[in-house]
Amino acid sequence: MTRFLLVCGAGGLGSGTRYLISLWAGERIGTSFPYGTLIVNLLGSFLMTFLLELSLRVSDFPLHLRIALTTGFMGGLTTYSAFNYESSKLVLDGHYLRGFGNIALTLLGCAAMGLLGLALARKLT
Repeated sequence: MTRFLLVCGAGGLGSGTRYLISLWAGERIGTSFPYGTLIVNLLGSFLMTFLLELSLRVSDFPLHLRIALTTGFMGGLTTYSAFNYESSKLVLDGHYLRGFGNIALTLLGCAAMGLLGLALARKLT
């Protein structure tokens, strides 16, 4: 039950963080492209691989903390459903370059950020 509550609490914090980043991106960068979703998914890809690899390599990394940070916070922070909706809407609204650009940036960027997070965690441990 403790793990469940940790995941729920950390997930709420991750969702709140996603909301704040999306607001910030909309105000600072603009709303013609889903910058907020792209930012949280890139950041989340880096942090998820970094945290998982670090937690698996550090023998005394608390299991509850790993679950709270990865399944909870990172699960609340990142969002495939918003990425899918925003990309689909851009394409269906005739903004093909933006829509497919978002798909390409997200897929390639998240893969690159995941590799970077994994490499950094391995270098640090």
